[in-house]
Amino acid sequence: MHPMLSADLHRILINLSDIVGMPARILVAEDDLKQAELIRRYLEREGHLTVVVHDGRAAIDEARRRSPDLLVLDVMMPKVDGLDVCRVLRADGPGDSGVPIIMLTARSTEDDLLLGLDLGADDYLTKPYNPRELVARVRTVLRRTRVRAEGEVYRVGELEIDPGRHEVRLAGELIDLTPAEFKILACLAASPGRAFSRQQLLEHAFGFDHYVFDRTVDVHVMNLRKKIEPSAVPTYLKTVYGVGYKLADKVVSHAS
Repeated sequence: MHPMLSADLHRILINLSDIVGMPARILVAEDDLKQAELIRRYLEREGHLTVVVHDGRAAIDEARRRSPDLLVLDVMMPKVDGLDVCRVLRADGPGDSGVPIIMLTARSTEDDLLLGLDLGADDYLTKPYNPRELVARVRTVLRRTRVRAEGEVYRVGELEIDPGRHEVRLAGELIDLTPAEFKILACLAASPGRAFSRQQLLEHAFGFDHYVFDRTVDVHVMNLRKKIEPSAVPTYLKTVYGVGYKLADKVVSHAS
């Protein structure tokens, strides 16, 4: 654990052992029948209830019907590809739009990763991969999405971040954030005033251990600023040159 983690994050992390072993309802969307069966067997060995579909249209239908705890989503699929599945589900109502998504793809360029993250993927695994690594990623994503700082609401100036409700408000108005934007902001809000490097933000918010690009965080921070900053000069999301970003621990009012 990083020595500078706040007491809030420390309290969350020490309770993980009560959560990791909980079985989940997992939807697997993979058009390769052998690969899909292999994923199913590994996940069921972990105790998860697993449903498998083989095209994007079925993935959308099943996600809406079953409201799974997690979706393992192949990018290259017939009828509707994985990126469009992610786009459709994130545009749905609150129930389906928040399902955690791990994307599987044979494409490993930075642009592919950024597009998946921008659409709301929670993690990204490049083929070929070891099924045990996928199981480990599933554990990490489930743990991250199940852990909530219950009753804890972070406030800085007119900005309010509520991890339990998964809501952000500015001057009382609900702000529409992507899952990736919310995770970065919630991570910063748990330790206001602390500077996070880009890699730390990716690790704390997404659990990535490879395919980490500085530009990934920069893109999300740029989009966050468009949504929460009152002017071109950042009030809340501060750049710490040579380090990364921090959330202001207080806002100086310029009102007379």
